[in-house]
Amino acid sequence: MSIYNIEKSRAIPRAKIGYQTQRRLFQAALVLGDTLALAIAFVAAYLTRFYFNLAIFDDTALNRIETLESMLLLVPICLVIFALFRLYDWQYLLGGASEFARVFNATTVIVTLAIVLAFVFPIVRVSRGLMVLCWLFGLGAILVERLCLRRLAYQLRRRGYLTRRTLIVGADAEAVAIAEQLRAMPTCGADLLGFVADQQTPGALLAANTPVLGPLDHLQALVAQWNIQDVIISSAALHRQQIIQIFQEYAFSNNVEVRLSSGLFETFTAGVHIREIGSVPLVSMNKARLALWENTVKTIVDYAVAATLLVLLAPLLLALALLVKRDSPGPILHRRRVVGRGGQVFDAFKFRTMYVNGDEILAKHPDMQTELYTQHKLKSDPRITRLGATLRRTSLDELPQLFNILLGQMSLVGPRMITMEETALYGKWRLNLLTVKPGITGLWKISGRSDISYEQRVRLDMYYIRNYSIWLDLFILWRTIPVVLRGHGAY
Repeated sequence: MSIYNIEKSRAIPRAKIGYQTQRRLFQAALVLGDTLALAIAFVAAYLTRFYFNLAIFDDTALNRIETLESMLLLVPICLVIFALFRLYDWQYLLGGASEFARVFNATTVIVTLAIVLAFVFPIVRVSRGLMVLCWLFGLGAILVERLCLRRLAYQLRRRGYLTRRTLIVGADAEAVAIAEQLRAMPTCGADLLGFVADQQTPGALLAANTPVLGPLDHLQALVAQWNIQDVIISSAALHRQQIIQIFQEYAFSNNVEVRLSSGLFETFTAGVHIREIGSVPLVSMNKARLALWENTVKTIVDYAVAATLLVLLAPLLLALALLVKRDSPGPILHRRRVVGRGGQVFDAFKFRTMYVNGDEILAKHPDMQTELYTQHKLKSDPRITRLGATLRRTSLDELPQLFNILLGQMSLVGPRMITMEETALYGKWRLNLLTVKPGITGLWKISGRSDISYEQRVRLDMYYIRNYSIWLDLFILWRTIPVVLRGHGAY
């Protein structure tokens, strides 16, 4: 078999400088950005402490010049601690929210160390209020700076920079699923060139128009020809000896990273753990996506926010209930039967936004029935009441779901709630959907709401489940507010 030439069909343009140089430049930008962010944060904390005369600060006499100098000298120490927390390690950058969790941990350790040193060595004078300000301003500045740099990196990746040239070995269902996932996320950094597979014609297009480059015995030639950096093996597509041979070939290579898929790509969203039994390492799936501490934090936040909002919004809820009752005949609340964590079915509460004879109204529009069946949404739904259109555009119809949170059925942030019939549309991903609670808001809401396709909604739900963290939840909540105010994609 020949090797397929892909130069003309590459989706991502080739970068003009080497990948290692790109990485070093981005890491240097991170160091410079952290330095500036910390300096700005410390100066802001200093000005707040000494020039606003807030009652929370004590009157301890501090030398202002010496204090400012000490704070600025603390910047290089902070950078060293950041490095110890691997905040410049490429393995932990530009993926998920773990980077931001490390920022939180590192800044907290820095402030804690400063306070402990002041206690152990009384000669070191530290204003506790100033330290709290440094922590708050520093954490905020670093998070914003790194978020901006991440967005910059994502834009660069769309232009062919900071990407790793990738091959997938195998062409089975799992290999195709991996390719679809990588193609769907151009910001992940994988420049997928194609498949390497036997019994496939070079040039044949598989997932997302990704070509087969050649057979397995041409792998070394392809890696050398295209300067491949990542080789992803679909474990189910190859024999055991073939997998071992590939790993042996690149085991000590500094330029090529070999990665092995699980063999159950669709079912591992909840994560896995490895345990040795009789010195044999065995892989087990987690039955829940969130670890105990993650679930505890998420639950506390859910209950606290939901209870607070219900108290604060009680007058609004009462007013909306009266308006719904006056707008059209029927109940105030609509109960939608949906699927929750573990496959448990429950009623999700919403203010009623449709006429009670909605089925009769829709029967007069066969074209709309077809659209509803395929898209599960109607852009101009004749069943929606006048008040219902406003409630949907502003998402006020979803406020009663705060009660679902208190009942332990939903979360503030999560995947879309769906009916039992819709689970079939998630196909191989449906088991993953049941590992977390559905949310009032989520990635689908801040990414276009009803304007995105059903396939995109499924993909966003899977991304959220795979990459969950409390920081991702906070980011989604923060982004939800302007999205709801604009009302884009709400119908």
